[in-house]
Amino acid sequence: MSGTDSGTEHLTVRREGATLVLTLNRPEAKNALSLPMLVGLYDGWLEADADDSVRSVVLTGAGGCFCAGMDLKALAGQRATGGDADVYRARMKADPDLHWKAMLRHHRPRKPVIAAVEGHCVAGGTEILQGTDIRVAGASATFGLFEVRRGLFPIGGSTVRLPRQIARTHALEMLLTGRPYGAEEAARIGLVGRVVPDGTALDAALEIAERVNACGPLAVEAVKASVYESAELPEEEGLAAELKRGWPVFDTEDAKEGARAFTEGREAVFRRR
Repeated sequence: MSGTDSGTEHLTVRREGATLVLTLNRPEAKNALSLPMLVGLYDGWLEADADDSVRSVVLTGAGGCFCAGMDLKALAGQRATGGDADVYRARMKADPDLHWKAMLRHHRPRKPVIAAVEGHCVAGGTEILQGTDIRVAGASATFGLFEVRRGLFPIGGSTVRLPRQIARTHALEMLLTGRPYGAEEAARIGLVGRVVPDGTALDAALEIAERVNACGPLAVEAVKASVYESAELPEEEGLAAELKRGWPVFDTEDAKEGARAFTEGREAVFRRR
């Protein structure tokens, strides 16, 4: 494990081998989204994609909580003072779309993103979750989109993404009732893929990441891209798009190395070429 100099006071970044771990770090506020957190998140996504030695990303929260949603006052900068606050506000002014990119509404990392959820993952937390690829939850985790209960709209992408990720009847119940969902129910309806004992979600996510990291990175990234590209295409168009993404992978040195390693009974050494 090696540290990095990136991150902000509300978003920590560290390396675990080939995995970049992004931690929402505002536990006193249940990791509610703030300006420093959003800036740190977006920079973390960019860092992961720019660094070829990073093969996966794990997103988690500090203090036994994932994210309780948006802190509107903090986002508006009302609680931010000092030089750093001016920098964050300048970043937002320069890129008014930055918060949507941070929340994975208007940005999709090319590396796989694995969510490790403990405690509250509600409102904006559930919206960010929908931008991740693989999701692990502690047994006591809570999910939900509470916006309608407050007369608000879940504008982080949930009315579009949720019905594409889980059955429409479940999506509409979650969206229109604003009720909380426990981890087991979230897994049953397909919002998360795995439920583990409390306190072990991060370990489980890192284990998944290690399995991803052991695979050919060019193949992994092409597979992820193909899944999302073809998701809403008619089957014939989706299959054509899959061939366009997939065939070039077979021509890579990594593909040849994978075949050699299998024949020789050893672990493959992939070099992204």
